[in-house]
Amino acid sequence: MTSPADGEPLADLPGARSVLGRETRYRGMKWDVVTDTVQLDAETVVQRDVVVHPGAVGVVALDEAGQVLLLRQYRHPVSGELWELPAGLLDVPGEDALECARRELFEEAHLRAGRWDVLVDVFSSPGMSGEAYRLYVARDLEPVPEAERHEAVHEEWQMPLRWVPLERAVEAVLAGRIHNAMAVVGLLAALRAREGSWAVLRPGRAPWPERPDPHDRPG
Repeated sequence: MTSPADGEPLADLPGARSVLGRETRYRGMKWDVVTDTVQLDAETVVQRDVVVHPGAVGVVALDEAGQVLLLRQYRHPVSGELWELPAGLLDVPGEDALECARRELFEEAHLRAGRWDVLVDVFSSPGMSGEAYRLYVARDLEPVPEAERHEAVHEEWQMPLRWVPLERAVEAVLAGRIHNAMAVVGLLAALRAREGSWAVLRPGRAPWPERPDPHDRPG
């Protein structure tokens, strides 16, 4: 077995295999389930069930005191109210990922941010889904005037909001009290990036080649 040279950057490798066929098993409101017939190599053909997902963005919003904004939202599949980051699906055709993040921060947290940086890019569950999400760090925050605020509906209605020191939020993650995957990843990554004075961050409009293709959804 070969491995990359010690000096070579550690990075995932793109490399799609040939898809010989696709059958839609379920078509939902936001995502679908399909079965792909995949040519793994010259001798191996397999079938893989895949959740086709539009992708998402999330926001680690930090104030000048080093506090992060969390919101608690009911999540029916896990039958609980979870502490999460402001986040949303990339389900508006043609919407820029950064603009989607700005919109979610505006709608869910009633905030605008003067500085945006990319924190981390994630495949949420690559063994079953093509979902990818991008997490941003938003700083230089200012509140949205009451008259301009978005009117929430459904699970977003009356979500509790809470400002928490970043270190305390990470303690809650490690103690097993916060379970939302995006929140866990974002909080841990933000603390590590802050320890390095944010030097590792990419600009808000950094390329994102792993973002799901909006045309990939079956017709």
